[in-house]
Amino acid sequence: MSATTVPAARTTSPLRRRALGVAVAVLACLAIWSIGALAGVDYTVESPGQPAMVIGAGAIVVVALGVSLLGWAALALLERFAPRIARPLWISLAVVVTALSFLPLAGVEADGGAKVALGATHVAVAVALIALLPRRRG
Repeated sequence: MSATTVPAARTTSPLRRRALGVAVAVLACLAIWSIGALAGVDYTVESPGQPAMVIGAGAIVVVALGVSLLGWAALALLERFAPRIARPLWISLAVVVTALSFLPLAGVEADGGAKVALGATHVAVAVALIALLPRRRG
C-alpha cells in the first residue's frame, strides 16, 4: 500500500476575495477610462444648470472605490441581519443600483464616447462586485 496525500483545496478568505473585488472594480474602471482617454474621448460633462466639468482619473478612482465599499458594507449588513437571503437580495440590489446609475448619464450633455465609457465603468463595478463579493454557494 502507498499513502497518497491530496493537496488541500486552496480557498480564499472572504475578506481577501472581497478586497480583491473592490480592487478589480477600481482597476477595471481606471482601465476603461484610460482606454477612452487614449482613444481621444473628451470626458467633459455638462449637467443642466451646472458648469462643465471634466471627469478625470482621480474622480473615477474615488467614485469606484466609494461605491465598491458601500456595496461591501451593504452586503455585510445583509449577511449579519438576513443571512439566509443576503446573497440573492444583495445581487438584486446591485443590479437595481447599477440600472439606476445610468439615469444621471442620460441627463447630462457629453460626447457619445464619454457616455459609453462612463457607462462601461458602471457595468464594470457591478460585474466585479457581483462576481467577487457574495459568499460562494456551498
